[in-house]
Amino acid sequence: MTLQLLNNRYHVIRTLGSGGFSETFLAEDTQMPSSRLCVIKQLKPANNNPELYQLVQERFAREAAILEKLGEANSQIPKLYAYLSEGGQFYLVQEWIEGDTLTQLVQKQGKLSESTVKEILISILPVLDYVHGQQIVHRDIKPDNIIIRSSDRVPVLIDFGAVREAMGTTLSSQGNYTSSIVIGTPGFMPSEQAAGRPLYSSDLYSLGLTAIYLLTGKIPQDLTSDPQTGEVIWQQYAPQISDSFAAVLNKAVMSHPKERYYTADEMLAALQGSPRSSQKTISYQQQQQKFSPSPSPSPSPQKSNKGLISSLIIGGFVGVVVVVAFALFSDEFFPPNVPDSPDNPTPSQPQNPSPVAKPSSQTALINYYEAINNQQYREAWDLRTPESQNDAEQHPEGYKSFTDWWTQVRRVDILDLDVVGESGDFATVDSELRYLLNSGKTINQSLRFNFIWDNQREEWLLDDVERL
Repeated sequence: MTLQLLNNRYHVIRTLGSGGFSETFLAEDTQMPSSRLCVIKQLKPANNNPELYQLVQERFAREAAILEKLGEANSQIPKLYAYLSEGGQFYLVQEWIEGDTLTQLVQKQGKLSESTVKEILISILPVLDYVHGQQIVHRDIKPDNIIIRSSDRVPVLIDFGAVREAMGTTLSSQGNYTSSIVIGTPGFMPSEQAAGRPLYSSDLYSLGLTAIYLLTGKIPQDLTSDPQTGEVIWQQYAPQISDSFAAVLNKAVMSHPKERYYTADEMLAALQGSPRSSQKTISYQQQQQKFSPSPSPSPSPQKSNKGLISSLIIGGFVGVVVVVAFALFSDEFFPPNVPDSPDNPTPSQPQNPSPVAKPSSQTALINYYEAINNQQYREAWDLRTPESQNDAEQHPEGYKSFTDWWTQVRRVDILDLDVVGESGDFATVDSELRYLLNSGKTINQSLRFNFIWDNQREEWLLDDVERL
């Protein structure tokens, strides 16, 4: 669509960028004496269902009101000038920030010094602390979304994800309204965010990887993982960085949220070398309660979840399809001359009943392979039981064998997903899968996944897989 004049007021000068559900323009306000420049973000609903239009419109208005509040209260967030709908599309009109994004800065100047990156972090972390204090997660922090403003050289945080998520409003097979879009950028977003459960620390993870990019010139996809721990390896690309600064960044980008900083204030304190009051610390469980989407009514154990899977695949998970490639990994799970598991295997390490309300085991399966799809192999490895990890038949070289396999898989689609049963600390999920190797070969397979509940970590761990 070519946009020239919006609302008989905003004259488009040029296109700034475009994505799956949005397009951004630079425009001038013809009704202001200064003809001030502004940014127009055109948002396109993911679903053309007329019945959903009013709901999308309501959510859009609500999220726009939040943007207005943020921009008015903090000078490092662009102001919202207007929001409107026209021709079935939704538009935000925001303040134009003159300056370079962090990506452009690195392209022009090369890798940044430790002192410069620290200065950027120390300036942007209070902004995040304010945003999180409003119970909002940005969800798309990356070098492209932080601009160094030309007028004062202060970093400005742009492109909040909540409004874009509203465009993905859809109706599930159970009749519940939900969003088919998960906001974020592969590589910069952690696995819990990719699964639709962003936390405060998800933004800190993204900010940590942004800082690593500034120091190394390497995007996350260009970095490797430690074969023993699975954590990001980056310091060889910035050997001059002090141990104390590296420790702050390493904690921010830990794969498991419990091991990261819980708040922006805590990370800021670590950077500045001063402890913060524990009264402001927010636990991982509290973060989950704040930012986990309201649960939809759970389907019965025997009910197929085709609606859910269709939503995930159609929604795109930010262009990354949820993947499963178990069947091709036959050497890992089904070694030669080893008989298949019985129909009802007994998990190797039963746990005592957990007092914590358990999420669905189907979510655990989606999270596991979403991490693999994002090449976050350590996160996936950590979602397996220790017994599975230490099985010499499956993983003769431990984590290395695991990654050696998964780097050969391009994509796996979940075609169907059934929770066969969840009882106490055990769960079984059946799935129909289609996976594609880098070689181009495609194979379909039906598999049964057995999970064990980990009381300490409060999550399901993959223990065993068998063919159906």
